[in-house]
Amino acid sequence: MLELAILGFLYEAPLHGYVLRRHIAALTGHVRPVAESTLYPAIKRLEKAGLLVRATEPGAVAAPRHVLRLTEEGRQELRRRLAEPGQREITDENQWFVLLAFLRHLADPTAQAAVLSRRLAFLEEPTSFFYDGDRPVRAEEVDDPFRQGILTIARATSRAELGWLRDTLASLDGV
Repeated sequence: MLELAILGFLYEAPLHGYVLRRHIAALTGHVRPVAESTLYPAIKRLEKAGLLVRATEPGAVAAPRHVLRLTEEGRQELRRRLAEPGQREITDENQWFVLLAFLRHLADPTAQAAVLSRRLAFLEEPTSFFYDGDRPVRAEEVDDPFRQGILTIARATSRAELGWLRDTLASLDGV
């Protein structure tokens, strides 16, 4: 998820590490804050793999600053990851949102639709946070108001996302 976010934001524009961290935190920080101890090793891995380069620019007031830019290989890698997401990027809501934030960089509407179709198929499967044996439990079947709240909120979120997915898939079919 972190590497995808790095590639995605740098695809849009070269950034200083600090600004990149702020962008990633805005996208994912409410659930997974971005620590320097995880961001900078990820940047170094991507740099070592030839997916991004670091250039030194003079600082406005203080010491020189490093600007990160994607290489052509990095741009291709982002498009590959968007077109071929892993199952967790489809099923994990936080990873899905990161993927979705950059899916527009996958220029082929058919490829975009394939990714959205995978998410749609996942959401259409009966599921719950709670089970009675192998059967998903619905909000109306739970006496605990807090668990009922979880299930009610999840149902509303899923319905909204299902509607958006279906509408977007229909619009992509028309492209």
